[in-house]
This record gives sequence, structure tokens and C-alpha cells, in this order.
Amino acid sequence: FFFFSVFNRKTGEPPLINGWIPYLGKALIFRKDAFKFLLDQQKKLGDIFTVHIAGRYITFIMDPFQYVYVIRNSKQLEFYEFADKMASKTFDYPPLSKGKFPDLKENLHRIYQYLQGKPLDIISGHMMKNLQDIFEWKCSQATDWETEKMYKFCCSVMFEASFVTLYGRVPAADGHKVISEIRDKFIKFDASFPYLAANIPIELLGATKKVRKELIHHFLLQNMTKWLGGSKVVQARQDIFEKYELLGDYDKAAHHFAFLWASVGNTIPATFWAMYYLLRHPEALAAVRDEIDHLLQSTGQKRGPTYNIHLTREQLDNLVYLESALNESLRMCSSSMNIRISQEDFVLKLEGNQEVGLRKGDWIALYPQILHMDPEVYEDPKEYKFDRYIENGKKKTTFYKAGRKLKYFLMPFGSGISMCPGRFLAMNEMKMFLFLLLAHFEVELVENKAVRLDNSRMGLGILLPDIDIAFRYKLRS
Repeated sequence: FFFFSVFNRKTGEPPLINGWIPYLGKALIFRKDAFKFLLDQQKKLGDIFTVHIAGRYITFIMDPFQYVYVIRNSKQLEFYEFADKMASKTFDYPPLSKGKFPDLKENLHRIYQYLQGKPLDIISGHMMKNLQDIFEWKCSQATDWETEKMYKFCCSVMFEASFVTLYGRVPAADGHKVISEIRDKFIKFDASFPYLAANIPIELLGATKKVRKELIHHFLLQNMTKWLGGSKVVQARQDIFEKYELLGDYDKAAHHFAFLWASVGNTIPATFWAMYYLLRHPEALAAVRDEIDHLLQSTGQKRGPTYNIHLTREQLDNLVYLESALNESLRMCSSSMNIRISQEDFVLKLEGNQEVGLRKGDWIALYPQILHMDPEVYEDPKEYKFDRYIENGKKKTTFYKAGRKLKYFLMPFGSGISMCPGRFLAMNEMKMFLFLLLAHFEVELVENKAVRLDNSRMGLGILLPDIDIAFRYKLRS
């Protein structure tokens, strides 16, 4: 049904899979199941090949030992311009790389120091407090078993806690209601995200344009100044935007909205999967709960909605079963494509005297989901093993392929220069959510349905569940 086109290939260029539909190339089959498509090509053509997808020529590097050569080569293989183009189109602000806003990209990047080190402890502390407030509010509702849909539950708790932590409280008496209205619009916009990322004009996506505009309006300065107790990272971003006169009020608000999406767009589904897999595996749930109870006992803290729980970063880091269970669910549900764009015609040198000829504008892609599901690296990769990242009671960080140790073995947050700057906060948030959930509540599934991955976001981060599932919770005695 398709042919391998090797016409006009220069020496050193990988084999090209062109497809038979002009312009689209292999786009449709790739969208349907990128994972299967790439594995099939790897079997036929080896670890390096180029695929024509919707007018782009994307060279896939499938061997994880070669990742380092792509990641290291950030001069000739660029990421920012591609990300900027995609984000400015998706979130409706002017591109940063056009020269109108000198140093804005670098200034915004510098702000990510607020999500590391000491400042990370501060913002994580605020997140913990906000999560506790929400769980306390949930506790006051739950006199006996409460039944809810799990994705909806994770979404409402994580969205509100993240929103309040980053942007501050809405002082109105119906603060909860205001945030849930923003959340409902956010979910509508998020459903169109894969189409926007695939460059489909927003005009073709029903009410998405209207919803995006309404969301951006929430972040206009006159609205944000009413919110109380926002984070340093958002304040620092506001201060920087103020220095650029060419950046309109709407543009600044659009940047704030994009930052909100970056903060919760992947964390919400990742939290769902972590919770779902724990509840599906009683021995995993018991091990993680034991670890949590043990930490509370050893630090003399009481559990229950009226007690405030304090966790240091060290204590969070030492919860090896919790972290391993979370990493295992990330391994199974993340599907991000790491993209770099060749800035010139050049030859990429790889291990074992291999070379890849690239043309200016060619895309290079790593697809870590292939690595995450490699049976040579992970035994029974389709099975959830909550203690996969533990060895002799400590964190396990050595994984092998073909008898060689891998530098990269788990990549849910991208790689190199494109690595998610908020990954430490995201991990902390998910751990704290699970910690509080299991410390306060008995939790169990009500339905015995298998939830599968919805592949419509393949290549874009954490995959969503194909259905929502009911669970119930009540206060632990």
C-alpha cells in the first residue's frame, strides 16, 4: 500500500518512507498508531529512517544509545524556534523568535530558577497546603462512602490546587465556583489541543476560538491583580512582560494562560494514571500506604483532615515505593516526541562511525515510548510493576539493553534543552496528591472496567484515558 522512496537521496541520508498521498505522506497511518508504525519501520529499515509526514521530513533515531548525540548537538539541532511557533499559534500570542521582543525568551527561561532548589521547596510547600485545604473540604463532604469519577476527581483537585498555588486565591465568596468555571473552559480547550498542535486552523474547531479568548481574558492584568497570594514565578513573569511595550495586554494574558496549560495539561492525566494503577493493584496500594503511614509515625504527625501534614523535600524523596509506582505509571502512559530541527545541511555523527546526512529544515525525532516499552530494557513492559524502580530498598537507576548500561531509560519530561523546566514541581505535586489521598481516605474502584490509553495525543506528552471510571472514598478510621 505504500512504497519506499529512495529517489533523490544524497549519500549518507537515511532511507525515506514517502507514502503515496501527496503532501500527507504517512500522516494518517502515523496518527492512527505511531508506536506500531515506528516499530514496523525499525524492523524493516533499522534504527534510522526518514518519514514524510504532512509536508515534513522527520528522521527518527530509534536506538537509545544514539540519543545522547542528538541531545548534545544543540547548536545545529534547534528546539526553541519550533516550540515557539507551535505555542504562539496554539495560545494566540506573537512569536518570540521574530526579533520584536529582544531577550524575552532568555528572560522567561531564567525565571525557571523559581522551580528549582530552595524556591522549589517554597512553592511545593504552598501546593501541599492548598492540596490539604481541598482534601479537607472533600473530607467534610464525605461522611460515608462518596462515589466520583476518577479523572474528574483528579482534574478538579489538581487544577484548583495548581491554580491557587501559581496565580493566587480568588477572593470572591464563590472562589471554588470561579475556578471550576475556568477549569470547565480549560477542559474544552484542552480537547482541541492535539488539533491545534497538528496545525489545524482554530476556525475549523467549533467553539474552541471563543473558549480560548474567554480563558485568556481571565488572565488580563485587571483580573489577576484581584487574586491573592500568587507565586513568585508568576509575579516574575508579570514583571518581565511589563518591560515590553510591544507586548499588548491580551498577549501578556495569553502567555499566562499558556503557562497554566504547561502546568496542568500533563500533570492531571499523569495523576489519574498513577491513582488508577495503584487502585488496580492491591499489593502496590498496600506498599505505598505502609510507607506513608510509616513516615507519619516516625515524624510524629497525625493523619486526619484537621491535622496539617508537613513534608520536607528529603522526606518526599525518600518515599521510594511512592516514587517507583509513579515512575512506572509515567513509563506506561507518556508518549512525547522529542523534536529538533536542523539549522543547516550537516552530517550528524553517531556512535559506531555511523553518520546521518541532514538537510536544513529537516526534523530529527526521538520517540521514548519505544524505549519505555522495550522488553529488553523492561521485562514484561505491558505489565504494571510498582517496584520496578527499586533495588534492595533503594532507588534503581541502572537499566540495560544488550548488556550495556543506558544513560536514558525513563523520559516522560523530554530531554536536553527541551526538558520540561517544571518537572520537579510536577513530580512533587503528584506525590503530594497521592500522599494525602492515601493518608486520609480508604479508596477503591467501583467499576471493574479496563481503562485504555487514548492515542489522540501520541507524541504530545501524557496520554489521556479513553473513558472515565468510578471509584469511591471515605475517611480512614
